[in-house]
Amino acid sequence: MPSVVVVTEPEYRKAEAVFASAPTLSCVVASAEEDALAAAIAREGARHAVVSHRPYRGPLYEALPRGGVLARFGVGYENVDLARATAAGLLCTNTPGVLDQSVAELTMTLVVSAARHVPDVASAMRARTWSPVAGIELHGKTLTIVGCGRIGRAVARIAARGFGMRVIGCTRPPTVGEPVGDTRRADPDFEFVTSDFAEAVAGAHFVSVHVPARPENARFIDAARLAHLERDAWLINTARGAVLDESALYDALAGGGLGGAALDVFDREPYEPIDPSRDLRTLPNVVLTPHVGSNTTEANRRMAERALANIVLAEAGDIDAMDLLNPQVLDERRAR
Repeated sequence: MPSVVVVTEPEYRKAEAVFASAPTLSCVVASAEEDALAAAIAREGARHAVVSHRPYRGPLYEALPRGGVLARFGVGYENVDLARATAAGLLCTNTPGVLDQSVAELTMTLVVSAARHVPDVASAMRARTWSPVAGIELHGKTLTIVGCGRIGRAVARIAARGFGMRVIGCTRPPTVGEPVGDTRRADPDFEFVTSDFAEAVAGAHFVSVHVPARPENARFIDAARLAHLERDAWLINTARGAVLDESALYDALAGGGLGGAALDVFDREPYEPIDPSRDLRTLPNVVLTPHVGSNTTEANRRMAERALANIVLAEAGDIDAMDLLNPQVLDERRAR
């Protein structure tokens, strides 16, 4: 009899054909809300779960049996309590690499939209107003990419090879106790890469953020770093809302310290301003989209396939081939 996998409803609908046709698993749709999800796991006798980006902090970890898989439908996993999952003997996975192109393409779409004032002129046309606005070409302009992982590199290749942009890479500065070394280094995907933020953004027309939402990256783009950007630069964020200080961004935009911002991710989703007096939706130089970076037909299919593949590997005992986020769970299992 096939193992039962509970899949949160938004993720199931994004790739229903994949989940419905899984040959060795029985996928059942359930609410993404944690209490209801845990109840569905118990009711269905599910061994595994595929979950959304919502925070899971409680009953989910008690509902799944030891050895079960808690699979994230996506790359980011800050919503999963890895320590708690490890203690419960759960194998946590994500789906790296399968959404890079989709997020990179949206990032460049936001860059183009900013450069050619697409939201403004489109809104004017809907209002029956003919209001042509001069934009800028991207060829020869500088794009700084903060975070040089897979998605950042995909953006760099599109920007450089497709638009002829000058692309600079920026990595995190060394943490306390790490050797400093040279701040600048060569890299085939960038003109150069540096850990000096001020150097990286100097002269940049666009700055795109691609760092993960880890504790050390909380509010990484803060007021001090925003102050290093050029006054006419645009900030693009398709990573995670937690890496950006939204209130500081509002102040920079409203005070003329920044040209504009295009955001697909937010600290609170659906978007609610952290400070009601600093609502980014009220500013004219802001483009907002509802976290759709990875939401393409192709990426959704690949994420579903990868999540289920991890579960199949777990069932076969092929742990080494999984996208395992908490390898410590193997030590915990051996100790039992």
